[in-house]
Amino acid sequence: MSPQASSIFIISLLLGTTITASSNHWIMAWMGLEINTLAILPLISKSHHPRAIEAATKYFLTQATASTLVLFSSMTNAWSTGQWDITQLTHPMSCLILTSAVAMKLGLVPFHFWFPEVLQGSPITTGLLLSTLMKLPPITLLYMTSPSLNPTLLTTLAILSAAIGGWMGLNQTQIRKILAFSSISHLGWMAIIIIYNPKLTLLNFCLYTMMTATVFLILNTIKVLKLSTLMTAWTKIPSLNAMLLLTLLSLAGLPPLTGFLPKWLIIQELTKQDMAPAATLISLLSLLSLFFYLRLAYCTAITLPPHTTNHMKQWRTNKPANITIAMLTTMSIMLLPISPMICTII
Repeated sequence: MSPQASSIFIISLLLGTTITASSNHWIMAWMGLEINTLAILPLISKSHHPRAIEAATKYFLTQATASTLVLFSSMTNAWSTGQWDITQLTHPMSCLILTSAVAMKLGLVPFHFWFPEVLQGSPITTGLLLSTLMKLPPITLLYMTSPSLNPTLLTTLAILSAAIGGWMGLNQTQIRKILAFSSISHLGWMAIIIIYNPKLTLLNFCLYTMMTATVFLILNTIKVLKLSTLMTAWTKIPSLNAMLLLTLLSLAGLPPLTGFLPKWLIIQELTKQDMAPAATLISLLSLLSLFFYLRLAYCTAITLPPHTTNHMKQWRTNKPANITIAMLTTMSIMLLPISPMICTII
């Protein structure tokens, strides 16, 4: 794909995200979602591999269905209340349809089946966009409509997402699929708290985006897509492998790394809202995710594979690490000490 075409698609993605995030009218928000969908499709299918074409087709069908449901929800609400304002979503049926549509857009359980397949069929840089930037418009819609949404439904979707995201990622060997189930699990943590403290959801999303971007950029630099090749990639750039290890542990939510901060604040807020059973359950379910993060971290740190592998050892490269990766890694690991300042902001 030519640089001009890539830049047009990236600018369209940013434009669509900005339109949805800044709009007050449902039609404008829907237009932003559609621009996003149409702009990402060529980036998914640019390799012309059958798996990439299949991923683009699945993505298009799912997102088109979700956009239709968003439009149907807003029309139903406008029909009963006469309001097209996003914050005036008051009709119960409209709220239910919108929750389903946004869950489909994000890949929340039970609408999660498309996400691992699409991520597996996409190039790793497009996978980064799908896991981070493409989640922002639906999260924004949830943020603006959060006072009207059904708490029981969202809590159920969140706990199911944390469970399925952790459970389905256990036996995967493809790193992109593991990161897809990791995304589903993290979305569960965001969905459970959005009604009670929407700013906490945005904080969680920002930190998740930062850590996931770090992992994707490191994998793109060392050109690793499977666990078997991750075991032998340490010879390429050992310092990057050490950074990947720490970032994965941060994604798992282990203290004293950055990823512990959102989990800690969410559990604290759920306890304040008399939802200690839900907090306990989602904390226990995060142990499932911890297992496959530790598995990835073990494969990253291992310097001698435990069995004979078909992959040759990689040549060490003297290419310096990207400054973007360095900054993202530092923030992905070391933000916990400034958590009091972050808490005062939110």
